[in-house]
Amino acid sequence: MESAEEVLEGLKEAIIRGNRKGALELLQRSLELKVDPQKIVDDYMIPALNVVGKRFEERKIFIPEMMIAAKSMQACLDVIKPLLPKEEGKKKGVVVIGTVFGDLHDIGKNLVVMLLENSGFEVIDLGVNVPPERFVEEARRVNAQVVGISSLLTTGDPYVKKTVETLRASEIGDRIKIICGGAALTPNFVYSIGADSYAPDAASGVSKIKEILQIDS
Repeated sequence: MESAEEVLEGLKEAIIRGNRKGALELLQRSLELKVDPQKIVDDYMIPALNVVGKRFEERKIFIPEMMIAAKSMQACLDVIKPLLPKEEGKKKGVVVIGTVFGDLHDIGKNLVVMLLENSGFEVIDLGVNVPPERFVEEARRVNAQVVGISSLLTTGDPYVKKTVETLRASEIGDRIKIICGGAALTPNFVYSIGADSYAPDAASGVSKIKEILQIDS
């Protein structure tokens, strides 16, 4: 009989390889073994996505393989999301988030949205291929404290820069906090264009947002 650790490592590998059916079966098995859903996400699903992102960045895999892995990850997220604990009480803040113009990838962004909502934030998800002006309009409309910009492709760098510049030039530019993340981005680039924070992955994205808003927990 497989141990919980073996099942979880199998789940991680199935997501990396884009084995959707296998990933769902192993996720179900891990839940039957009473593994904490949050542990599954934090210790196995997020690291799986990080491996996929790194391999893509290093050009060991390409967009088709990455998208297959993303679909496997999304299928697992759909199952596990209702099982994750949610922090109750007063909302910690309002975050507007979207994938930058020219980029149609959303798995990393979707994971950040889920983790933020479970951590007590109100999240407005703008989806993918979002023009700079749309970030500004929505952040203004909902009085957001944070704007999150996701970009997976290096071709998106000019649009990330343009989005940050557009936000900074708006009337909310002085008060809004901007965080950028995704496989295409580097800390040096993100800080050089005037953003407040950089997140290499979904879990750190939540931590960084809490940090820039000076939230203890």
